[in-house]
Amino acid sequence: MILVTGGTGNVGANVVRQLLEAGEKVRVITRNPGDRSFPDGVEVVPGDLTRAETLEEALSGVDRAFLFPVFNAVEGFLEAARKAHLGHVVLLSSAAVTYPTPGWISEQHRKLERAVEASGLPWTFVRPDAFMTNDLAWAPQIVNGGVVRGVYGNAALAPVDPRDIAAVAVCALLDRRVGEAYLLTGPQSLTQIDRVRIIAETIGRPLRFEERPREQFRDQMILHGMPAPAVAELIDQLAARDGKSAQTVPTVDEVTGRPAFTYAQWAAQHAAEFGSAPA
Repeated sequence: MILVTGGTGNVGANVVRQLLEAGEKVRVITRNPGDRSFPDGVEVVPGDLTRAETLEEALSGVDRAFLFPVFNAVEGFLEAARKAHLGHVVLLSSAAVTYPTPGWISEQHRKLERAVEASGLPWTFVRPDAFMTNDLAWAPQIVNGGVVRGVYGNAALAPVDPRDIAAVAVCALLDRRVGEAYLLTGPQSLTQIDRVRIIAETIGRPLRFEERPREQFRDQMILHGMPAPAVAELIDQLAARDGKSAQTVPTVDEVTGRPAFTYAQWAAQHAAEFGSAPA
């Protein structure tokens, strides 16, 4: 039995689906089991990663687990996992832990990694760079006017599809790839302007990127619920990448045995959310 935490998220939902396709028994933990629908064959149990007392049932009979990063809550899960004699934990971490200049985001993820390392449990870390799905935040602007507003439009990233992140995590779970730390990127270095252009081509509508002042962008992101230290780190990272190409690594191809999804493929999958069905 494999336990999936964060099973309703962009990565976790794909982990659930891919494990089922591989013929595995899957259990999902969720705060409100009646509020979400899961694929047939998934065992759903109530529980909360921030409340360790709810985890005993979820971990009973489980030998492997996919662990979603909940800051300041991992110790309770790890203690319960030790008591349940969990055989392997695959942690969703972040490429930020590899950045030469650590920031708030990288420190939060590194704390999680250190806690897992110290737990004595066999582990694997999956460290994706920016998610392609982060760009779904642009959808309201694209649907309502066709102008994406942000900072450092010429800053390049190599965003990765959550389907690929999940695929690497699933390979780690199935093949027991213990002690590995996988850095993941998408296959292309793309600026924000590039990505807006690809979305425009996908949905068949003219779109453009418009620069905003840093302070205005920062205030908007904080208003939308992003922690202020995370916003500051995001802006600084974009500034550092302005006019430069992003690193790409072939990890997805090497681990899964297939090419990573391109940004255009991801955009086609989500075209309806940007206001149009794919051609």
